[in-house]
Amino acid sequence: MSLKAVALMGATGTGKSALAMRVARAAGASIICCDSMQLYRGLDIGTAKPDAAEREAVPHFLVDCCDLPDLYSAARWAREARAFIKAENSHGRTPMIVGGTGLYLKALMQGFADIPPEKAGVRQHFEALRRASGTAALYALLQQHDPEMAQRLKAGDTQRIMRALCVYESSGKPLSAWQKQENQAAGIDCPVLVLDMEREMLRQRLADRFYAMMQNGWLDEVNWLIAQQVPDTHPAMRAVGYRQLLAHLRGTVSLEQAIADGITATRRYAKRQVTWFHNQTPDAVHGDSGRLQKLLEKLLNG
Repeated sequence: MSLKAVALMGATGTGKSALAMRVARAAGASIICCDSMQLYRGLDIGTAKPDAAEREAVPHFLVDCCDLPDLYSAARWAREARAFIKAENSHGRTPMIVGGTGLYLKALMQGFADIPPEKAGVRQHFEALRRASGTAALYALLQQHDPEMAQRLKAGDTQRIMRALCVYESSGKPLSAWQKQENQAAGIDCPVLVLDMEREMLRQRLADRFYAMMQNGWLDEVNWLIAQQVPDTHPAMRAVGYRQLLAHLRGTVSLEQAIADGITATRRYAKRQVTWFHNQTPDAVHGDSGRLQKLLEKLLNG
């Protein structure tokens, strides 16, 4: 039997969460967050995480489910999302998948490589090597152990090089080999809707939201992140906005410049998301908030 869900995706700042909340409250539906940063406890302001009142009004899954400096993965998200969908379906409910992390949705819809978790100490070992010898040394190791993956990655892509090395060291098998053995999970009936917004309107919204987050204490949140001693290669340390504010707190740029850089980076990220959903979800229905609200209501109540 196919599992049933409805996905509302789109670029950051388009208003997905607000639309999802309106529809979910009216339909008595739950929300499965599809956001690679909202998973982490403590990253609240800069991730635009649903607040306590929103989570009380509508059940939210896969938010605040991982403590730093632990790592979360697309495969883990897909497994856990599938379990939540199954549980909701068993009670006669169709959950909404809401977010902007397209890779996670792809892992759920198309299957994923069931890679074993990293062994304790492996990532710390490679972190120490990076600090001592730089990313070039890690890349050289990857060329030895997983030349196919090394060919796919840029020599300076520390985060992905690190992940590939950790997979190899933990499992004894190259990441490229794991990816060839993707687990095609049981079918899932999940229409995908993508919320679009006119480009200039989105650019202004992203700038306004960045300033609002600063007013709400985002810099204090980034200070807290520094205190957790999370490795620089962790996705949280490289997240849009966080990375630019970290540069300010470490004394390399002024706060004014960090904010300007953060807004630019956020706009570029949104543009990449728009491109991804156009290319990777060819069967998705695109539209504005008004059109998609009607479709969501029909899908959830039909």
